[in-house]
Amino acid sequence: MDASLILGSLLTPPILLFLLGMVAALVRSDLDIPQPITRGMSLYLLFAIGMHGGVELSRSGFTVATLLPLAAGVVASALVPIAAFAILRARLGTEDAAAIAATYGSISAVTFITASAFLDDQGVSYGGHMVAAMALMESPAILVGVLLARRFQDTADGEAATNRALGPLLREAFLNGPVFLLIGSLLVGVVTGDEGWAMVKPFAYEPFRGVLCLFLLDMGIIAARRLDALKASGVFLGSFALLAPLVNAALAIGVSSLLGLSVGDALLLTVLCASASYIAVPAAVRVALPRANPSLYLPMALTLTFPFNIALGIPLYYAVILALWR
Repeated sequence: MDASLILGSLLTPPILLFLLGMVAALVRSDLDIPQPITRGMSLYLLFAIGMHGGVELSRSGFTVATLLPLAAGVVASALVPIAAFAILRARLGTEDAAAIAATYGSISAVTFITASAFLDDQGVSYGGHMVAAMALMESPAILVGVLLARRFQDTADGEAATNRALGPLLREAFLNGPVFLLIGSLLVGVVTGDEGWAMVKPFAYEPFRGVLCLFLLDMGIIAARRLDALKASGVFLGSFALLAPLVNAALAIGVSSLLGLSVGDALLLTVLCASASYIAVPAAVRVALPRANPSLYLPMALTLTFPFNIALGIPLYYAVILALWR
């Protein structure tokens, strides 16, 4: 494995800005990005990646080659929580195990965006349909995690859970703002194609890297501030947060090889399977599993899995895929 690939990935503005944010929080600097600006940046990134992906999808069309990765992603998003729940339930309560399982079955859009930027830097092409895979993989894990919690709760708890309406959960899973914007901008890109992309490219493409850098700076600040909560969770959960991405990535690389995906598509599917949600899942879990402890699943995803993936995981997965695809 080429160590220079990992070093080169670390010495890029997005990753260095993420590390700078962590350092700022650890040394107690008053550096901070106001929440409305952070939300605006996240919406911009989702719009830009969705629009670009939709345009690419309009160029490639819907074929077996484009639909297979989408199906694989949805299946992975449903199966990963089941396996994770079986492991976690041996050490945790039912709702905590289900919430963490849903977190690691769902995906991190920012990790996907960072991997896309990494591929652009490497000059490796990838299909716009992978953005659709990202959008489709958000929700199945949430639904499976909640169903697992309800299935394995005690009788009294199970009755209470059954009486809890599914409506709010389904709304959070499918209609929360980020997912809705991502799917909507993807569809706009498909419908308008190259003509629509030419209209928005100065806004959706040129500033993309700069906005990503500032967003990751804020993510670094937030991640460092949650370190204390992560320390309290113990060695077991910390180990899970680092090993789960590696196991899921290995399985995704195997599936990508069987499906005959290109290097770029294989990396993006691998990153989606290896990432963990710290936006969509917490929003849904708050409604569906209110007794799950957010100081467990949120710091695991944001403070360990997310930094590992963007700093080391992406170049590591890429190097493995290159070696196997030769």
